[in-house]
Amino acid sequence: MDFSPPLVPARFLRRYKRFLADFQMENGCTVTAYCANTGSMLGLLTSGSAAMLSHSANPQRKLAYTWELVRENDSWVGLHTGRTNAIVLEALKDRMLPELTGYGEIKPEVPIDDRGRLDFCLRGEASPPCFLEVKSVTLRQGLVAMFPDAVTKRGQRHLEVLASLKQQGYRSILLFIVQRGDCVRFRPASAIDPNYAGTLRQVVALGVEVLVVCCAVGPQAITLSHALPWDLD
Repeated sequence: MDFSPPLVPARFLRRYKRFLADFQMENGCTVTAYCANTGSMLGLLTSGSAAMLSHSANPQRKLAYTWELVRENDSWVGLHTGRTNAIVLEALKDRMLPELTGYGEIKPEVPIDDRGRLDFCLRGEASPPCFLEVKSVTLRQGLVAMFPDAVTKRGQRHLEVLASLKQQGYRSILLFIVQRGDCVRFRPASAIDPNYAGTLRQVVALGVEVLVVCCAVGPQAITLSHALPWDLD
């Protein structure tokens, strides 16, 4: 996924009210940008960190800037969780996910009865429908990517829906997209949300599949890079 128009460099100052963050621009002025990440962003809120913002010329928008990337140590981290599904959709269309080839129809934002929505339903002539839920991962501890970075009841509900669909004969997959390139493994953040980690182990035992893919993240683009090994400890 290419960034167009190009992103604008800035320095992160502070995040507040969950969806707002202040930045110092290169000309010295301060702007407030929309933060499209509802997590805690643990480890990524160091004042003075390099950041990249997207800019919208839409006069109807309350905030012209959106926070896209932050620099942690030597790596760019993709923060905009709304971008994650666009990255996956592009990868599905370009057949960049070997485990998910063979599906000719890609339907996003699929309602599941009264239990909300899952991110994608994939259909192919020779395969049962595949339901796919995507999670954006930004937390790193050591060299391990971890999810979630805050307690997520919504995420736990998605696990339960995936397990239910698997028991009905569908293929169910949880796809973790690691939006940083400095991790070598993935596991659930049991210390942050033990209920989510426990439920994840349960649904995997029932046949829900887990895929973890690392991204190459930079100011020009975010693209899928390679699969990461994972465990549920």
